[in-house]
Amino acid sequence: MPSELLPMLKRRLALLLPFAALALLAAPPAPDPAKAGMDPVQLQKIGPRMKAFVDQQAVSGTVTLLMRKGVLAHLEAAGWQDVEAKKPMRADTIFQIMSMTKPFTGAAIMLLADEGKLSISDPVERHLPEFRGQWMIASEAGGVRTLKKPARPITIRDLMTHTSGLPGAPAIGDVMVKMNRTLTDAVLLYSQQPLEFEPGTRWAYSNAGIATLGRIVEVLSGMSFEKFLEARIFQPLGMVDSYIFLPAEKHSRLAPVYEVKDGKLVKCGASILGGDPLQFRKGAVYSGPEHAMYSTAWDLAQFYQMLLNRGTLNGRRILSPAAVEIMSTLHTGSLEAGHESGMGYGLTVTVVKDPIGTLAGLGLGAFGHGGAFGTHGWVDPRREMIGVFLVQLSGDARPVRNSFTFLGASSIVEPSKQ
Repeated sequence: MPSELLPMLKRRLALLLPFAALALLAAPPAPDPAKAGMDPVQLQKIGPRMKAFVDQQAVSGTVTLLMRKGVLAHLEAAGWQDVEAKKPMRADTIFQIMSMTKPFTGAAIMLLADEGKLSISDPVERHLPEFRGQWMIASEAGGVRTLKKPARPITIRDLMTHTSGLPGAPAIGDVMVKMNRTLTDAVLLYSQQPLEFEPGTRWAYSNAGIATLGRIVEVLSGMSFEKFLEARIFQPLGMVDSYIFLPAEKHSRLAPVYEVKDGKLVKCGASILGGDPLQFRKGAVYSGPEHAMYSTAWDLAQFYQMLLNRGTLNGRRILSPAAVEIMSTLHTGSLEAGHESGMGYGLTVTVVKDPIGTLAGLGLGAFGHGGAFGTHGWVDPRREMIGVFLVQLSGDARPVRNSFTFLGASSIVEPSKQ
């Protein structure tokens, strides 16, 4: 080999080695239930149960994952990625995880807090001047709306807990469907909407509020929201199949979204969030911090395991232990919060706060988030466990999800942390 080629080959090798390391991290190991302190016989009931739901045409297919004590105990696909094409669901099928994106946005904010670039108690207007001088709805009657000044400006914490009073639905029509506005433009329009209640006094789910957090990330980092996630979370965690905008070479791995009509599963069209899934959001420019992520079960497990590890994974620190603790602590107190009984909110995550919230198998203090198409991921610190449930259903997938979560909880045979 000519000596002048050696430096060039060394440079190419140096460039390839990080990608080779990521590829190794991206491949899940063989499940080891015994090492995870879980009953393999009980775990083996999950697959047939998921298949039964598929056979009933309740869902097209599922991917389910459980890890405990940092060990993969269960990873299994059931049913179909594409029903009509008879394309089987695979463990590495890519899903639109919708509002499961929100904790990633929250983690991005906590990462900036770790760097001293913001405080969670900061007024939003400190970082986004367009929010200065906001008004609030004082009353509405007979078609007349009266406005007044709120008692205080909204804060980053208000956005993260859905207590800001920002409208729940975006103020610019179908931006979450067509994704045809930039995040900058969308948040500018959100900033001009009157608040619906005094900040901090009520809980009301607000996609506009989470989008605003994403815009704060952009302003303080000098990066687009999607690039920030890629550089600061996805790449360090080895999440090689996670994106805001799905690249063309991975389109074939995307599961369509189904709905049940007249007892039959049919593909959803262009009216759902993100538009027609099989158009792959062509031409989209909205980075959707509230709903736009694509991911896989194993990728998501890396994020949740990092949170369970108090901010680290495979020797790399993403968040400080303090940031994870603050993020996963109940912040909504006695407010009626969340979409299900027994739940409250931390900072962009739901938190199980009452025994009634444990009935599907999650422990007190477990935290995570679901998505519009039935997906769900959680961290259960007391049980040293994480879980991922992926499905693509425009409808109620909770019976399927709850069956999985309870089977997972009942598989634990070693004592958990008290």
